[in-house]
Amino acid sequence: MESKFHTFTQSIESISLPERFTYPFHYTPHPLCVMAAEETQAYLKEQTEWTEELQTGKMFGVLVVRTPAGAVGYLAAFSGNLAGKNVHHFFVPPIYDLLQPDGFFRQEEEQINEINARIQSLQASPALEKARIVLKKMLKFNDHMLQSSKATLKEMKEERDLRRQSPLTEEEAALLIKESQRSKATHNQLAKLLGSFEEDAQANVDRLEQEIEQLKQERKQRSAALQHKLFEQFRILNARAEVKDLCELFASTSQGTPPAGAGECAAPKLLQYAYQHQLEPIAMAEFWWGDSPKTEIRHHGYYYPACKGKCEPILDHMLQGLRVDENPLLADAHRETKLDILYEDDYLLVINKPAGMLSVPGKGDVDSVYQRLSILYPEATGPIIVHRLDMATSGLLLAAKTKEAHQNLQAQFKNRTIQKRYIALLEGEVSQEEGEIRLPLCPDPLDRPRQIVSEEFGKPALTRYRVLERTSGKTLIAFYPLTGRTHQLRVHAAHPQGLHCPILGDELYGRKAERLYLHAEYLAFTHPITSERIEIHCDSPFTAQ
Repeated sequence: MESKFHTFTQSIESISLPERFTYPFHYTPHPLCVMAAEETQAYLKEQTEWTEELQTGKMFGVLVVRTPAGAVGYLAAFSGNLAGKNVHHFFVPPIYDLLQPDGFFRQEEEQINEINARIQSLQASPALEKARIVLKKMLKFNDHMLQSSKATLKEMKEERDLRRQSPLTEEEAALLIKESQRSKATHNQLAKLLGSFEEDAQANVDRLEQEIEQLKQERKQRSAALQHKLFEQFRILNARAEVKDLCELFASTSQGTPPAGAGECAAPKLLQYAYQHQLEPIAMAEFWWGDSPKTEIRHHGYYYPACKGKCEPILDHMLQGLRVDENPLLADAHRETKLDILYEDDYLLVINKPAGMLSVPGKGDVDSVYQRLSILYPEATGPIIVHRLDMATSGLLLAAKTKEAHQNLQAQFKNRTIQKRYIALLEGEVSQEEGEIRLPLCPDPLDRPRQIVSEEFGKPALTRYRVLERTSGKTLIAFYPLTGRTHQLRVHAAHPQGLHCPILGDELYGRKAERLYLHAEYLAFTHPITSERIEIHCDSPFTAQ
């Protein structure tokens, strides 16, 4: 088999190797990974036959490795398939090639496609269309006949009621009763007859649709069995030479079963090839090439962490046996930082949260504003934190000491009577002086906490903005969020349908810097007890650079 090991075209003698392997979900690309990515990108630019497909966007990955002889080079991979194929000479092969012509996947896929064709044929059959038309006309005719019969019954009853207002003999009264009974019996016989016609028409439709439903059930069962069998073919290695298939790796997750496309991302492909060929993994990085998708935010040439939904269970296994960097989000950088309280009374307080500190407890034993306030105010009732700021965001955070104050302030947020202003430094220059962004947001189910834009599932999100300054290809901007969705400002800034200028330092939607340049600068609210209008201002720690 052709080797996928590439040597660097430039000298790497002056670059020190990392002591630990990349933590794949939060990292800064190692210089060797940057070199490997640049060489891979140069190769992509030469492949003119892929230009159109690459323009639509794809994730690529590079893995710096060391051979048993000590030579350092790199591997490259793409997520999914490329140009309708899983195998290309520059890139490592898939863990399992589901596109191989003689493989079980293609053969079973053909069977499922035949079922799909039969379903489509039956759904479009003239017999089914005719049966549905007959049923529809029958329902309309039956309704008309029954309504007419009911109207006749009503008229005859009203006539009998008029006759009963006059003195009647016993025989005349009996005749009226019999007439009423005959009318009702005639109506019931008509309803029964019409009902039998309707049942026959419905049975004809059901008979034709039953075959379609049986085929749909067969398709569902075969698809599920095929997916399960496919996942079992992905025999995933780790550095200890231990093997688990995808079904085993996802069994203990909240998903229970692997999502579609699991095991086909660049990172697992790279590590699998390295383990199979006795190559020592040194460092890894993934980058996006091409246009951004409509829902997610991806920028051409930017580096991104591995996705959580598809890759986290896989990579947790594959990295066993390697010395891996610690998750930087678990670094307790502010354990000794004193809270900066800007306003306080018996009912509430406002703090200036430092960037890198959690608002509320997260995973691991990392300090948070909530934990600090719980210690400072042990008599406080209620949830304390009124709203949240992202860990990476600095600025004004409102907290309540009583349950009543907390409820009142949250109601103000819900009713949009609290005013907020954020200052951000964006990569790129925003052309308009001011405006608003309306992009509905929801969590990415396969890559939390990342948010996506979705007209179908997203909740309304509205942000107003005003440009403060432009300099050196950057924009200092004021954001006025009218809703409070997770990552709202970050997505509205970075998304192509928003400002298309990510916030500097936003490694989820842009690229990493020394910090996320987003600061909650101003907060105005009505005091829950005194009804006084309170305004708090906290200058941004950064300016246009």
